[in-house]
Amino acid sequence: MPDMPLELIFGNYMAWKYDDSTWIISFMEGTEYIYLLEGDEYALLTDTGYGVNNLRAFAEKLTDKPILVANTHYHPDHSAGNGEWESVMLSEGWTLDAPAVEREGAGPYDLGKYPHPDYEKKIVHDGDVIDLGGRKITIWEAYDAHCNSSLFFIDESHKLALTGDEFEAAQTMMYDNSWNSDAPYHVDKRIDNMKANAERIKSVCGEDWKLLPNHNGTPLSTDYLDEYIELADAIYTGTATIEDKLNHRFVEMDPKAPELCRVRHKHCSIFIKKAEVLKIYGCRK
Repeated sequence: MPDMPLELIFGNYMAWKYDDSTWIISFMEGTEYIYLLEGDEYALLTDTGYGVNNLRAFAEKLTDKPILVANTHYHPDHSAGNGEWESVMLSEGWTLDAPAVEREGAGPYDLGKYPHPDYEKKIVHDGDVIDLGGRKITIWEAYDAHCNSSLFFIDESHKLALTGDEFEAAQTMMYDNSWNSDAPYHVDKRIDNMKANAERIKSVCGEDWKLLPNHNGTPLSTDYLDEYIELADAIYTGTATIEDKLNHRFVEMDPKAPELCRVRHKHCSIFIKKAEVLKIYGCRK
């Protein structure tokens, strides 16, 4: 069977409604999600995909509201299509993760010819509120864990927490993927931050809330937050399970794959460099 054209993987979207004003847009063979949140006056699109230059046209068919755009974080599968819009909200940490998006060969986004290659990067901060009209979305800056530029989007009116790539069903990537030698990476700090992020989101989420991650299954039960908290502790106590087999087709394509392992606890796990996690594994028995 011939290889699937890149446009069909990275620019073939499908959408469905989570509720009457929340759209889930999937691509990457159904493994990645973008969210469109509608208010009375505006809609918010979180992420712009790999940049095949057809997402804006797709999103504008789902809503008649003017679309505001934000990045959950500055990685190529989430922000490479930013140039389809005049302005995009993102974390000031985008500069640390910029090589992940802008280096040569980072992704297939060069298939697109952007109408706004010099789009405005509008920096947002912890506690900022995006008012969509009858629906307010609060921005939280994530502690550096999956990457250096993650934002959480908290939607209290719909009881949703958009978690980007910081928490996923089954796994989260926790190795250095900034492609920036100047970006700090300390494995213990990253694991501690993963736990702190989970605890912060848990503090606002009731049992009837849902997590909306960007990969591998959505929506998620908030029970995953407890299991990620436990996973962090299990790494330090040496009770988490380390697996050399990754069992994830897209992760196995990563140039760093030979160095990675999966660290598992209950229903959640992380991908991380084995040499790094062994530095702290079992250090707090």
